[in-house]
Amino acid sequence: MDDNDRIDALVSQWLTQRPDIDNATMLLLARLSRAAELWDQRVDRLAEDYGVNKGDGDVMFALRRSGAPFRLSPTALARGLLMTTGTMTGRLDRLEKRGLIARTPNPEDRRSLDVMLTEDGLRLVEEAVTKHDANLREIASVLTAEDRIELDRLTRKLITHLTA
Repeated sequence: MDDNDRIDALVSQWLTQRPDIDNATMLLLARLSRAAELWDQRVDRLAEDYGVNKGDGDVMFALRRSGAPFRLSPTALARGLLMTTGTMTGRLDRLEKRGLIARTPNPEDRRSLDVMLTEDGLRLVEEAVTKHDANLREIASVLTAEDRIELDRLTRKLITHLTA
């Protein structure tokens, strides 16, 4: 039995027990949830291939996206990744220990430190983002261009509703 069949079976159990429940909506959201879980698992495996966890990879990707010289303050990183500074400190400690980032004096305010990708960190990110892109393309390969446009429109609508 595949995941879609399992979801159908679980929701049909609800239908027999509680016929008043909107099983079509439950099916849809269960499928969205499962798709997100499966995508997360692929991203987790890719991060593991590089000896980091997904959160540490997010920090490195954020530094790379910032453009040369791939440097941000810890506060800017935490804000951009929607996390606490305490969580960020733990991630930075792990990445620094591995030699993937360095904490360097801020060129405009030597009292504060910035976080910067090292050469090894930049090499790892460049390779990982190429594989991440291929992974995302493979995941979305079953969708037509029209499917992607429609799915983008619909997920935007859901996100707007859920964050309002």
